[in-house]
Amino acid sequence: MKIAIIAEGRTESAFMPQLREFLKNRLAGRMPNLDIYCCDGRVYKEAKLRRTVENLLQSGKPPSDAVIALTDVYTGTREFIDATDAKRKMREWVGNNDRFFPHAAQYDFEAWLLPFWNEIQKVAGHKKAAPPGPPESVNHDRPPSYHIKEIFRTGTCGRDYSKVRDAARIVRGKDLSAAANQCPELKAFPNTILMLSGADPL
Repeated sequence: MKIAIIAEGRTESAFMPQLREFLKNRLAGRMPNLDIYCCDGRVYKEAKLRRTVENLLQSGKPPSDAVIALTDVYTGTREFIDATDAKRKMREWVGNNDRFFPHAAQYDFEAWLLPFWNEIQKVAGHKKAAPPGPPESVNHDRPPSYHIKEIFRTGTCGRDYSKVRDAARIVRGKDLSAAANQCPELKAFPNTILMLSGADPL
C-alpha cells in the first residue's frame, strides 16, 4: 500500500522519521510506503489542494492508494478556528473523496512536542515550567510554538528554536504513544495509517 502525506516541509523533516519508526513496530510485514509530499510553506488549500490530492491518487508512480493532508490550525492567519474546522474545510476543498483523510495539529505542530517537556528543558537548557493544561488546548494567542521558542530564548543553549533541528531531537527515540494519549489530534493521525494498513488503532 502507498499512502501519500501532504505536509508542510519542516514538519516532514522534524516528525516523519520518528513516525515511521513508531509505525514499523506496529506494522511488521504490513508497513505501507509513506510518500511525503512537502508543500512550499503552509499546506495547500482550495483548488490547489484538490488538484494535488487528485494528482497523487491518479498520476503517481505508482498512484497512491490514499492521501492524508496534515496542517497546523495556526498557519499565520485565523483561517481555521480549530482542528475540527480545519478538517472540515479541507474536506470541502477536496470534495467527496473516500480516499482523502484530512488531519490537523491543534493549534500547531509543537503541541505534539509539549508532552516531552522534560526533553525540551534539557535541549533548551532551562527549567521553565510547561504551559498549563492539555497540550492541544494551548491556543492562538500563545500557541505551543511560542512557549518552545520562549524557553529556547531564555535557556543556556545559546540559540533560537529550530523546528527542523530541535523538534527532531526532542522526539528522537521517544514512544509517540505517550504524546498521542495526551493529544487526540495526534492520536487520530497515526490511527488513520494503522486503519488503512489493517491494524488495530492506538
